[in-house]
Amino acid sequence: MSAFIQYFLLSAPLFAIVLAGYLVACMPFWKTSWTAIASKFVFNVALPAMLFHLMSDLSSMPPIKPGVLLAFFGGCFIVFAIGRIVAARFFKLDGVAQSVFAMGGIFSNNVLLGLPLVKITLGQNAVPSAALVIVFNAFTLWTLVSISIEWAKNSSFTLSGIGKMAFGVITSPLVAGIVFGTLFGLSGLKLPRFADRGLTILSDIAGPSALLILGMGLVQYGVRAGWHHSLGICLHKLIVFPAVVWLLAALLGLPPIETKAIVLLASMSIGANVYLMSMQFQTMQSAVASGMILSTALAAITTPLFLAAMAAVL
Repeated sequence: MSAFIQYFLLSAPLFAIVLAGYLVACMPFWKTSWTAIASKFVFNVALPAMLFHLMSDLSSMPPIKPGVLLAFFGGCFIVFAIGRIVAARFFKLDGVAQSVFAMGGIFSNNVLLGLPLVKITLGQNAVPSAALVIVFNAFTLWTLVSISIEWAKNSSFTLSGIGKMAFGVITSPLVAGIVFGTLFGLSGLKLPRFADRGLTILSDIAGPSALLILGMGLVQYGVRAGWHHSLGICLHKLIVFPAVVWLLAALLGLPPIETKAIVLLASMSIGANVYLMSMQFQTMQSAVASGMILSTALAAITTPLFLAAMAAVL
């Protein structure tokens, strides 16, 4: 019961921000074009700035633990592949929609929900493993979905096809922020104080801004259309993904505290980044929006269940 209460208290502000965005977009004077402008700001400015800032200071990263990364991101790749197959065979979606559907099954709300819940339920000893996953999460998954979608658009083994795919991936603002941030971090240079402060401000508003846009999008796209897609995404995200990560962690012999941390992160609700992906690629907006809300509510039940199961076994 305590885990449920903790999750509820952490997720309540998220619902409040989404509701605020919904109410703003419902106002008579609000224009749909303004929502599109806000989305472009978050996608092209705030999130790339956050990712650049995150990757630019590699010296602050927690120690690399290959087993933790292999278990979590190995689970990401496996469930992403399963999601694409399910989306193609059962829902008959095209390649772009398949990629967004599959990403919904693995992209967790780790910054706003996952890390605080790890601290509260598992203690400070679990934080380094969670932080390690969070550092690489956006880098890995934004790159994965970009490659998947560009491949769906330019699926050719010709030099021209590969070139188009590579150009599409590299020119994505999110991937560019990650790549340039990583290169800056590897250079050993430090950001000037004013630049660091500016990027910190942009990073702080990226998450709440994404939630506001989600609320605004609910007015435009609704939550009823594509409900069967939403249920499919939630099943992958809340059940299949954490189960696969737990299995891989067991096969790799990870210690209990590391296993609990990454399984908890995997069990989190769908992250707002997936909605931004759906808006960027103009597909699955309604299904992802309703899936985010539904998964946030259902995770209040499924996450404590996974925590209880791990406590009994590990």
